[in-house]
Amino acid sequence: MADVTVIGGGLAGSEAAWQAAELGCSVELWEMRPVKETPAHRTEHFAELVCSNSLGNRSLETASGLLKEELRRLGSVILLCAEAHSVPAGGALGVAREDFPRAVTETVHAHPNIEVVRGEMKELPDGPTVVATGPLTSDALVGKIESLTGETLYFYDAASPIVHRDSLDESVVWRASRYDKGEAAYLNCPMTEEQYHAFVEDLATAELSPIKDFEEDMYFEGCLPVETIARRGRETLSFGPMKPVGLPDPRTGEIPYAVVQLRQDDAEGRLYNMVGFQTRLKWGEQRRVFRTIPGMQSADFARMGVMHRNTYLPANRMLDATMKIRDNLSDAPLFFAGQLTGVEGYTESTAMGHIAGTNAARLVRNEEPVTMPRGTMMGALAHYITTKEGTLQPINSNWGLVPPVPKKENGKRLTKPERRRRQAASALAALEGFAGAAGGGALTA
Repeated sequence: MADVTVIGGGLAGSEAAWQAAELGCSVELWEMRPVKETPAHRTEHFAELVCSNSLGNRSLETASGLLKEELRRLGSVILLCAEAHSVPAGGALGVAREDFPRAVTETVHAHPNIEVVRGEMKELPDGPTVVATGPLTSDALVGKIESLTGETLYFYDAASPIVHRDSLDESVVWRASRYDKGEAAYLNCPMTEEQYHAFVEDLATAELSPIKDFEEDMYFEGCLPVETIARRGRETLSFGPMKPVGLPDPRTGEIPYAVVQLRQDDAEGRLYNMVGFQTRLKWGEQRRVFRTIPGMQSADFARMGVMHRNTYLPANRMLDATMKIRDNLSDAPLFFAGQLTGVEGYTESTAMGHIAGTNAARLVRNEEPVTMPRGTMMGALAHYITTKEGTLQPINSNWGLVPPVPKKENGKRLTKPERRRRQAASALAALEGFAGAAGGGALTA
């Protein structure tokens, strides 16, 4: 029997298995695909991305960038593979949708301490276990988890369409990143005011795919379907995913009224996804409506937008900040990781996998689980989801989670970028001190 069992080969499960194995534990990693498929996955690879192919901003002036830097310094296998298979995405860390999960799969398989088991885990093992089954946890395992809590929460998530690059109109679309930040990584489709308002009206009234027992208020606000945004107001999209600011059309020198951006999705640059255009429109309606976007009139879709129900737990009532289930709920050494815990985002899920895998290994080594400092973004996320009062909704990394810094120094007002850089420096210093105090065994700086 392995020292640690990890259930789920997504981002969090792969990270948890890797960290436990790096700490010298034998790990059994269970992944039910391809024995049992999910509504959203298309391959049997670990860490498959079912929505965007971006892991978020790289800059340390952003919360997402700080979180990635913390994970990178802690030896994250996900960050290692992401950097090795990045694609142009401006200031963001975009990854090749097929190459990245293949690399994670091969890297995890190659670890001498990890044994991969392909099959559905329907029971919760007795030994140290990390449950990282993600938002599409199987019904059998959900039933076991529900028996511990009496409830399972959920929300609806959606993915954007992907189009073939060579089907776009070169005379209309141009390449640029907002404010020329980073590489010119996005393809931009401009709209006039008349085109925009006609598009919004069409989008807001298009026919939706039915979902059984669907509840409109169970969307996650950070990943709303584009048609839902359109129905909230005529100009809502122009201040959201279609915001044109920082994107002058090089042919006119003018800022368009609205812009649809497409981001490279594969290493070769043949596929592009529609940024912020997650949707539950019927596929025929997607083709009809999205082909009214200038430059996309002949768009050939490699993948249509889809929607699925995601499962997540009341972590604020179930877990402590080590990602271990609370003692009053179970005597089993059971940890949870990834989106199942109530974090939203690829990097956030990876971070919870890192914490859970590390602490499961510490139990095997007869060491106490550790809580990361709240001054780090990883620690702040773990603290928030496990202490939030009231109803927990999925949350991304954000600067409101970590301690602020003064707005003024020596009478001089600090700019927001300066304050963010100082918050990041403070977090990384706290991380270094924590890793040192852990004796090099829990987290590897």
